Amino acid sequence: MGKRICVYCASSNRIALEYVEAAAHFARLAATEGHSLVCGGTAKGLMSVLIGATVEAGGCVEGVVPAFMHAYGWTDKRLTKLTVTETMWERKRLLMQDADAIVAFPGATGTLEELCEALCLKRLGKFTGPIVIFNQNGFYDALFCLFDQMVKTQMLEQSQLTAWTVVDWVEDILPAIDADPVWIPDLDHYHG
Repeated sequence: MGKRICVYCASSNRIALEYVEAAAHFARLAATEGHSLVCGGTAKGLMSVLIGATVEAGGCVEGVVPAFMHAYGWTDKRLTKLTVTETMWERKRLLMQDADAIVAFPGATGTLEELCEALCLKRLGKFTGPIVIFNQNGFYDALFCLFDQMVKTQMLEQSQLTAWTVVDWVEDILPAIDADPVWIPDLDHYHG
């Protein structure tokens, strides 16, 4: 049975073609394997690419769009399902709510904020599904250096780094989701 995969990604239309091609390739792979996607739902950047490629491959893709973005006309009209929220906070909650897995593609501050919230919620046991970070062309290397610094300074436990999986190739995203072990947080010994 297919999974519902939440995808965080860039909303910029000015990014390099290689990021566009990777997002389209992932959407086609996911649709072919019977997975549905849920994303921010705008007709911008990688979100629009994911939506178009999913629909073209016969898959289902839901967009969760805040009312102010919808009013600006930013919503992609090709979505197979649209949910309009009152706030950005509600949008983030609904994106994650019924997701079986989360995939973070390269993106900017919105993507980073969504990813960090998901990582925090997983560490607290409020989201226990797979989180896959697609590190295309080393995009997230600086973030991983920051995580290492957090461990080095004892802000983060080394064991917490296993809460997510990092992959470098599009073809490895779905296998990483399937291979992810069940996450059981140790809240009795939680140190941040």
